[in-house]
Amino acid sequence: MHEPRDPEPGTQQRGAGVGPAGPASEADGAVGYRGVTACHAAGITYRQLDYWARTSLVVPSVRDASGSGTSRLYSFRDLVVLKVVKRLLDAGVSLQNIRKAIEALRSRGVADLAGITLISDGTTVYECRSPEEVVDLLQGGQGVFGIAIGGAFKEIEGSLSDLPAEPAGGLVEEPAADSVSDELAARRARRRAG
Repeated sequence: MHEPRDPEPGTQQRGAGVGPAGPASEADGAVGYRGVTACHAAGITYRQLDYWARTSLVVPSVRDASGSGTSRLYSFRDLVVLKVVKRLLDAGVSLQNIRKAIEALRSRGVADLAGITLISDGTTVYECRSPEEVVDLLQGGQGVFGIAIGGAFKEIEGSLSDLPAEPAGGLVEEPAADSVSDELAARRARRRAG
């Protein structure tokens, strides 16, 4: 990922904003989201999720699958990154350039991510941390589309409001088919009651 090109030499990078930190229980790493929940929240298929995990594009940070009977658990931050990858793909950015952009975002904390806007010309992905940088980049003619990561946070939070999370500690087996239907029945009952 590239920093925005300055229109004039010597222009300095502006400071990063601070945004939402995701659900409170997730912020301390106590909660994770299964693959099905991650797919629903990010708007991707399970096949995409599995491929991205196996190729280390987006690896679940709470727990990776460790054999038969275990499931991956994704953090809130992982879900935001999945959403960003999906948007970049939808905009026509190559998977190779997406990998570069995501690699640069991996070291960022949740609050740092919320203050970043990604701008791309379809080939290169630029990181902007302030409205001024976005304007500078657009005036330089590099940008074609942008993704405000803070907006992805809000979308993921909204998607997760009706989806299950689970404790991050200990091994959790995949639910049997009858427990899935019980969970779905319980969710429907809660919606009718609320």
